[in-house]
Amino acid sequence: MIYPKVYIVLLNYNGWVDTIECLESVLRNDYPNYQVIVVDNNSPDNSMEYLKAWAEERLDVWVNPDNPLRNLSFPPVPKPIPYVYYTREEAEKGGNLEIEEELKNKMSKDITSKYTLVFIQSGGNLGFAGGNNVGIRYALAKGDFEYIWLLNNDTVVRKDSLIKLVEFAEKNNIGISGSILMYYDSPNIVQAYGGHINKFLGTSHRILKKEQIKDKLNYIAGASFLINRRVIEKIGLLPEDYFLYYEETDYCFNASKNDFSLGVALDSVVYHKEGQSTGANKKLKSEIDALSLTNRIKFHKKYLGGGIGLWLGMVLAFFIRIGKGQVDTIWKMMRINKTFNLNS
Repeated sequence: MIYPKVYIVLLNYNGWVDTIECLESVLRNDYPNYQVIVVDNNSPDNSMEYLKAWAEERLDVWVNPDNPLRNLSFPPVPKPIPYVYYTREEAEKGGNLEIEEELKNKMSKDITSKYTLVFIQSGGNLGFAGGNNVGIRYALAKGDFEYIWLLNNDTVVRKDSLIKLVEFAEKNNIGISGSILMYYDSPNIVQAYGGHINKFLGTSHRILKKEQIKDKLNYIAGASFLINRRVIEKIGLLPEDYFLYYEETDYCFNASKNDFSLGVALDSVVYHKEGQSTGANKKLKSEIDALSLTNRIKFHKKYLGGGIGLWLGMVLAFFIRIGKGQVDTIWKMMRINKTFNLNS
């Protein structure tokens, strides 16, 4: 098999510790033809400087010796790791060919350098779609790839996670492919095989049994999201009008509408620290929940027609939150924007 080039895009926001652990696992993977891009969404915690320090062998991240997944990211890969650093504007134009050529020449002379990295500072908190789109635009400007692998920075991967994912996509001509997601803290428990949308209510549910993939798979979870280049050329970039949540669901529905298939590679496994990639704390939980509900309304009206199903779905969501004492979430959602107008 000829292995097509894959750009691996990691999006960071206030999560440099997780990102480094993820990179340590990604750089051990046995896929023979890939390039890693890390996009930072202007993190207030100075993430980019920590990432550079790690690549330059000035910083290591401690991994708990009792962690059953420690072997996926420890001991550290050889350093220093050559990298290029771009602003968003520079990256979206394809970067600097001269600098990248110098980097390749440096690698050919230094046998300890097996990898290179592309660091991109987006310059603002562009959200999940906006940040990943910066990395995708860089790859499109290069024009030398067949797949983009969007990988959450709060994951670690097996050595064969990517090669199994690409082999599955190639063999089955899949437009958007996903891995099995397992819980990082409970690595023997399935987090999701993908997701299902109730097309009447608009509610989303994780698929937890592989037997249900065939009949229920409506979207691939964004934590491991392999996109065939043909999909990007046909339907464009990720939708940026959600900011957080439902972007991958929207993209999968759009792809399916344009005759691209979805699939889950059952031998590609990714371990996910659920919730870490948002950079959220307890104070932000209700805001995030409110945003998720708001985005569900946007998605329903765009793909499922709105109407009585949307009304019933939101009433159900409200009662669930009232039962949990989360009334503040409802008021915050109503204040976010005019999306709450279910009739518009």
